[in-house]
Amino acid sequence: MKANAGTDPLVAAVDQGTSSTRFLVFNARTAEVVSQHQVEITQFFPKEGWVEEDPKEIIQSVYDCIERTCEKLGQLNIDLSNIKGAHPNTHKPRHTSISATGEIIFIITQAVLLPCSTIWLDLRTQSTVERLINKSPGKNKNHLKPKTGLPISTYFSAVKLRWLLDNVEEVRRAVEEDRAMFGTVDSWIIWCLSGNTDGGVHITDVSNASRTLLFNIHTLDWDLELCRYFDVPMDILPKVRSSSEIYGCMKSSSLSGVPISGCLGDQSAALVGQMCFKEGHAKNTYGTGCFLLRNTGSKGSVAIAGAVVRWLKDNMGIVKSTAEIEKLAAAAGSSYGCYFVPAFSGLYAPYWEPSARGIICGLTQFTNKNHLAFAALEAVCFQTREILDAMNQDSGVPLDQLWVDGGMTSNRLLMQLQADILCIPVVRPTMAESTALGVAMAAGAAEGVNVWDLTTDHLPQVVSETFVPQINPNESEFRFSRWKKAVQKAMNWETIEPASLSNGNLGNAT
Repeated sequence: MKANAGTDPLVAAVDQGTSSTRFLVFNARTAEVVSQHQVEITQFFPKEGWVEEDPKEIIQSVYDCIERTCEKLGQLNIDLSNIKGAHPNTHKPRHTSISATGEIIFIITQAVLLPCSTIWLDLRTQSTVERLINKSPGKNKNHLKPKTGLPISTYFSAVKLRWLLDNVEEVRRAVEEDRAMFGTVDSWIIWCLSGNTDGGVHITDVSNASRTLLFNIHTLDWDLELCRYFDVPMDILPKVRSSSEIYGCMKSSSLSGVPISGCLGDQSAALVGQMCFKEGHAKNTYGTGCFLLRNTGSKGSVAIAGAVVRWLKDNMGIVKSTAEIEKLAAAAGSSYGCYFVPAFSGLYAPYWEPSARGIICGLTQFTNKNHLAFAALEAVCFQTREILDAMNQDSGVPLDQLWVDGGMTSNRLLMQLQADILCIPVVRPTMAESTALGVAMAAGAAEGVNVWDLTTDHLPQVVSETFVPQINPNESEFRFSRWKKAVQKAMNWETIEPASLSNGNLGNAT
């Protein structure tokens, strides 16, 4: 069904990811995308293991995407005043709500944004991690897991904040003088959109807070003992709110006055967008990384694996575009014993081993770029298999199919390989915007907006395609065992030296 701008409610979403920012407008009745715009985000690599993005570029990309999308809506003869102006309790509500997803940290001081924009791939905090682990009982990286559900790792925000306080004088001084605020990228976007220094709200939601190592997953709030462990003052943290409520309103742009009513971490949003509301449902997002989430009922589980296609394109020049890798891999039909472990920033779940580094093994004189392309795709699938096996073991209930989304799901060979390696069907919706759809659904369901009903009987029907396993399970197990052997060879490769700064700055993201 096509959107009827005259009668159907519309909900908008900001989807801010590692590689790009997008703004999408959905029909709340059909879940169709009415209009959208996307802007890529620059990544900076000032030193080996350092990965940064510029928060000012991020928020400007949000505004650019909003304006361009509104222009496109105008070309579709959709009246912006109708979208945002009607009261949500009218018979046919027309209402737009803005939602944000993502994972970067920022500190604001005296209305000036400091260049504190390390992202999840950044490894500069390894020495901080080692120091924190060494002071824990038994030097156990899982010491905080009972409260946080997470290991002490370079991946999470508290470690990055601790590094900034230890290494950037301007940040430390601002915190000591009560001039600083901290947050993940959702907090930054909502603070800016709701007015920044002119009344901007400083909040986050439970899904983003749960990935900081400062959040107690049982009390659903910041934890005093965790803050003391990292020596982080609680008063700089954003207020934790639910993922679906009105936080404030847009203060500028073409959507001024529109309520901001939803906030989800991008992978949690994808779980909602895939309609994984029942216990045991799971989805995998194939983007910059692979992110596998499973609905475990009253307890949560999140895992991450690495990505490799961009490295083959940008660093090695083996492919000219991400789409080309499918052609090369299909031409090979097999890796012929070549295995690729893309541990560029160490290994994440289920290993959480920062000392690992990427390796390619099993090379012969016969190996060519086609085999490397195939091995790269297999690596994505093998990592997903490792995480899924861990989830199955934890839950005691094997998954019988996997829902997928993200940019790489357009690669049909990858989807078939995933089904073969998991030995279960892989289900791909024809509408691939699951992350943005999920956060739009949360925004539309908020009290006071009420344009999206998340009860099972009222969920939109999304058409999907299923990939079923086509190889013998014994062959799948053999290839997976070889992969695990390659992973062991990637372990304990790097000795991390304490990071140092010559001028107290982060790098290029200023």
